[in-house]
Amino acid sequence: MLHSEMSDIVLAAFEREVARHRAVLQRGLRMTPAPLDVASIDPMWLAVTPLVAFRGTQRLCRSSAFFYRKGDALFLVSTQSAFAGSCGQPVADRLEIEVAMNAHDANLRARCSLPLLSEGRPLWHAVQDQAGPTPVAALPLASTDLPESALILAFDETHIADFGEDIAIGDVISMVGFPESLSHAPHAVPIARSGAIASPHAWAFQGRACFLTDMVSSAGCGGAAILRRRAISRSASAPLAWQLLAIHSCEPLEGAEAGASGSDARLFRAWSAQSLRDLQRP
Repeated sequence: MLHSEMSDIVLAAFEREVARHRAVLQRGLRMTPAPLDVASIDPMWLAVTPLVAFRGTQRLCRSSAFFYRKGDALFLVSTQSAFAGSCGQPVADRLEIEVAMNAHDANLRARCSLPLLSEGRPLWHAVQDQAGPTPVAALPLASTDLPESALILAFDETHIADFGEDIAIGDVISMVGFPESLSHAPHAVPIARSGAIASPHAWAFQGRACFLTDMVSSAGCGGAAILRRRAISRSASAPLAWQLLAIHSCEPLEGAEAGASGSDARLFRAWSAQSLRDLQRP
């Protein structure tokens, strides 16, 4: 490896990782225990969920989602196509998600059916950026929508904050989603796929609140959380040590719909989680 060619971007990212690990060794890893006893389950498992949209009993599509809390309001966040259905499909009127029911048994999960329409009008709404609606959507959840004993952990604004850490092209990120290929299991399994930030994180790609990622994706991963592991966890709520950067979109880039292959097929939009700060319950 020392004698192989290495780009300046990769080298800079490597040097930042070394600096982060040095900070951990010098200052010690400080982690505040989660409010729940989740010793047997990764806290991330409680913050993400598979999502299946239906029209009546007709299954329309499968996607990924996560929970986000703004003050006292709880939201389910995914993409508009997950809630409304893809072009040419019937409009979805309900969806099903899974929630954990036991902190010591990851297989003990309950399926919840959530309405998407009220008198024909959508209960969810598109998340906005400076140019208008984005592909990201949020569904407000009431306390009665989930089982009373459900174990739910949600991202919040503290997970979006960078706490002064540098975020740059080439940084390692993870997409935590639910691939369609694993949906045959009794309960969906969250899969973390690693990739990298492929365009300037702080710049609005094509004038929108998104940046590009370079990673492998698959059907069922639209709406997945894009995360970055912090050098030192500063959050008192789960998922510990993760920064919520964005929401994954499986939609192809303009001009790449036909004949995308190789490295071009790995480029996806990641819609900035900063837009979630403005969420409000209708």
